[in-house]
Amino acid sequence: MKIIKMDHERILIRDLVIILIISIFVSGTLFAFQRTGEEKNKLQLTKKEAARIDSIVKAMSLEEKIAMLHGNGIFTSAGVKRFGIDDLKYSDGPHGVREDTELNSFKPAKTTLDSSTFFPTGSALAATWNQELALKYGKALGWETRMRGKDVILGPAINITRIPVGGRTFEYMSEDPLLNSRLAVNYVKGVQSNGVAACVKHYAANNQETNRGTVNVEMDERTLREIYLPAFKSAITEGNALSIMTAYNKFRGSYCSENDYLLNKILFGEWGFNGIVISDWGGTHSTVNCALNGLDVEMGSFRKVYFADSLFKAVKDGKVPEKVIEGKVKRILGVMILTQKNRVDKLSGAVSTAENNKVAYDVASQSIVLVKNSNNLLPINTNEIKKIAVIGDNAMHKHATGGFGAGVKARYEVTPLEGLRNKIGKNVQLQVVHGYNPSYDTINYKKFQKVPSDKPDQNLIKEAVEAAKNSDVAIIFAGTNHDVETEATDRKSLALPYGQDELIKAVSEANPKTIVCVVAGAPTDMNRTLSSAGAVLYTWFNGSQAGNAVADVLLGNVNPSGKMPFTFPADLNQTPAQYLNTFPGKDLTANYLEGILVGYRWYDTKAIVPQICFGFGLSYTTFDYSGIRVAKNVVGKNEAVKFSLNIKNSGTKTGYETVQVYVSKVNSAVKRAEKELKAFKKVLVPAGKSVKVNFDLNASDLAYFDEQKHNWVVEPGDYIFAAGSSSKDLRSRTTITIQ
Repeated sequence: MKIIKMDHERILIRDLVIILIISIFVSGTLFAFQRTGEEKNKLQLTKKEAARIDSIVKAMSLEEKIAMLHGNGIFTSAGVKRFGIDDLKYSDGPHGVREDTELNSFKPAKTTLDSSTFFPTGSALAATWNQELALKYGKALGWETRMRGKDVILGPAINITRIPVGGRTFEYMSEDPLLNSRLAVNYVKGVQSNGVAACVKHYAANNQETNRGTVNVEMDERTLREIYLPAFKSAITEGNALSIMTAYNKFRGSYCSENDYLLNKILFGEWGFNGIVISDWGGTHSTVNCALNGLDVEMGSFRKVYFADSLFKAVKDGKVPEKVIEGKVKRILGVMILTQKNRVDKLSGAVSTAENNKVAYDVASQSIVLVKNSNNLLPINTNEIKKIAVIGDNAMHKHATGGFGAGVKARYEVTPLEGLRNKIGKNVQLQVVHGYNPSYDTINYKKFQKVPSDKPDQNLIKEAVEAAKNSDVAIIFAGTNHDVETEATDRKSLALPYGQDELIKAVSEANPKTIVCVVAGAPTDMNRTLSSAGAVLYTWFNGSQAGNAVADVLLGNVNPSGKMPFTFPADLNQTPAQYLNTFPGKDLTANYLEGILVGYRWYDTKAIVPQICFGFGLSYTTFDYSGIRVAKNVVGKNEAVKFSLNIKNSGTKTGYETVQVYVSKVNSAVKRAEKELKAFKKVLVPAGKSVKVNFDLNASDLAYFDEQKHNWVVEPGDYIFAAGSSSKDLRSRTTITIQ
């Protein structure tokens, strides 16, 4: 594969030409999807298509029906060739279309048209707090999925960040159900606007990688409904997602792929889901239970296929009614017909278009969180400096692949070093040193584990210190990578690996103008970084445009606007799962004893001071909040709750501010968190100007789940609405009474 670096602009021009040709020779429908996605976000069968499905099912043999219910390749499941229905083609996600693999293995197929854009990962998207960008993200991903000839993209991944050391935190979004819900809905709508099925995952309660294939998750019903299900429900009922993937773990004693409560009762019964339920790869454990309890397609079973011969026998023996099989086949055919009518196999090279690369850049640049900025060290004024020391392996490291799980064969990936060279390489000397060496104490390929070393390389530190002393500014690109943060294993601690704390301390002492850019997808221990460095940015696994985005933030071409999507504990033992000793669980059972007190809800309610609070992020400008103005101070439980406030940019730089609205119930009759995020909006405010921000909620948004009534209840009384820049920086309050 040829790695595109500095000359990727030529690739963009070529792609634009390809797309122009597509628009001329294709019917025009697919090309229009990306432009008019808001109007076509729901893929829906016509009456004619539904009638066709009925006729096909009636004509199918039992063998043909069952052949559709399991994978016939690593990323395919069977269609019905004699009726012109091709195999369903899946691709790993959720932050890019995976490279093509061999039919029956994960080995690369080594084709030439299977590269894609590497989009920022889930935690980066969440750090933007931008719903409109989530829609554009989904559209761009859907477009590339379609251009690669795939029907289903395995994303978004929307499990709640319960533990900060979770191996897949970088894929997931945040610790808050509302933030996850709003981003997930727009992601799904965007993907499906391009005629591709989104597959939301992992349903449900997949909040740790440790023992993920065997652990049983126990929690009360209120916790399930208020914290762990809202994003899935929104993705289905609002986003109209066409597929959903079950998790590996058990829930209340039953594997998620055969869980009657999660699938039959909630997903199909309460939410009215009419798409397909697929297993995670190798995540099935039975034939009859899976068949009767809601699974439609079994994928990736390498040892035994439960939905093949054994299912055929179960039907013949009367253990599984054929009507159940037919229901599955009809749902699968529905997804096949809706997606395959838009398939464009021969034009799969038209990815990484100029439009999609702008989406990747916008998400990356809006996700970067300014954590510290002593003495206004940032942005860097290149008119006053001649030399910058660029330190750290992550200045040059590419993050599209690595570790275990889905990666992206990136069409190109701009590293931070390349981004700086793009922006200032002709005017400022960049002295590059590694600073640390990614090394590992143990490597266990069977368990997909690499345990990083915590030993610093003194020779590399000495070299970095000398470079810092001889430079006007030092920039350390620290953090993790996909060997540290990876599917199938959780981190052992929050510590920066490879002895980076010692590097940061030594360089900061050598040059007070030291900036640390942390490249990671999850919380890390920032104690040494925050106490030593003059300025700190959290820059995530930020995709193909990561280097250009961080360079523009460092140089002030972009005003940082990212907000933390999860809480950073001052110590790992502060987190509820560790404090209550429920992670990874006892006797393969993880009991969520913290209940609804997840993330900031725990810290606020328990009066624990974290290292970095939820929603935090600084700017190169300042924002002033006016008082909240409410339409009505007293509303009924079925009425709208409308309010607004003004945000003034009192600084000198135009910038985005994310207005966060938290609600507290006064004298609640039930246990609640100290406050909960109930609304947010990201707005662009010109320097010196004011913007009015309107919010329109329903009183039902304030409900809690009553376990006795098994229903949502709006408790009457007073509610405090507080708006601010983070969960700890609330600047404007008012009280609204619900009758």
